Amino acid sequence: MTAAGRAYVLTGADGRSYLGMAPGTLGGYRRRRIYGRLDCPSALRAIAAGGYVRHRVFFADEPAALAAGYRPCAVCLPEKYRKWRKSG
Repeated sequence: MTAAGRAYVLTGADGRSYLGMAPGTLGGYRRRRIYGRLDCPSALRAIAAGGYVRHRVFFADEPAALAAGYRPCAVCLPEKYRKWRKSG
């Protein structure tokens, strides 16, 4: 537990969950292996519609998301998505 009495479930570079001392900085969708900003309009729409939540994961940072095999979101991270797309 953190000093404030809260632990956060994050996804590590190996794709496994672990307890972290701080909340994640990025959210992801496990089924499609996409990561993006926590305020991503596309993710927020999906959550509001009642989907997505069961498969939501959180990452401490972008290197962890990439190492776990997730790709950038085309909606909230368009430049990173284009770069990722060109590299693949």
